[in-house]
Amino acid sequence: MRTALASTLRRICRTVAAAMLCAALAGPAQADLSEADKADIARAEKYLNGFETLQGRFVQIAPDGALAEGSLYLRRPGRLRFEYDPPTPLLIVADRVWLILYDSELEQADRLPLWSTPISVLVDDTVRFTDKVNVIKIDRNPGSMRITLQDKERPDEGLLTLVFADQPLSLRSWIITDAQGLETTVALSAIETGVTLDPRLFVIFDKPLIPNKE
Repeated sequence: MRTALASTLRRICRTVAAAMLCAALAGPAQADLSEADKADIARAEKYLNGFETLQGRFVQIAPDGALAEGSLYLRRPGRLRFEYDPPTPLLIVADRVWLILYDSELEQADRLPLWSTPISVLVDDTVRFTDKVNVIKIDRNPGSMRITLQDKERPDEGLLTLVFADQPLSLRSWIITDAQGLETTVALSAIETGVTLDPRLFVIFDKPLIPNKE
């Protein structure tokens, strides 16, 4: 039973990594932005640029509803760590150059160029939604706002939707859309910003690449 569960979760998490790099979704071009859109983009950029570090918990929801949980660490520029809870045998680390997906059960690592992934927009030195990405649309609901982004140079690599709670503005989740239009959601909780993070969290070890715990 545990082997089957681990296999399912590996597939889910590999789908996220693959979607970050190579989802073959031919998306629309830059939206015609209204003044209200531009103001909301500026608010979101100001919020994200207001902190250098972030930590919290995440729940990853696959298109089929399967769940995986863990802890998230972010430090700009270029550093990320997704540390999955057991029984998920996965660790994802970005070290400013590479995004590494390590499977401890298989003792296997997949390496992707960080800056070729949509999620890299969150770890730019300065976050600007109009530099490397196109804003496809902005959706507003009472108490929330969604900004959908597409890489300018790689428009066929999928869509990234950032979901913010509003008043006050705070990042709550993001959604990666794959080539079939299926969505994988990463929902955040217990978020803390401006925290001190151990630099070892973002160091990649070749053998083994394991959680950096004393």
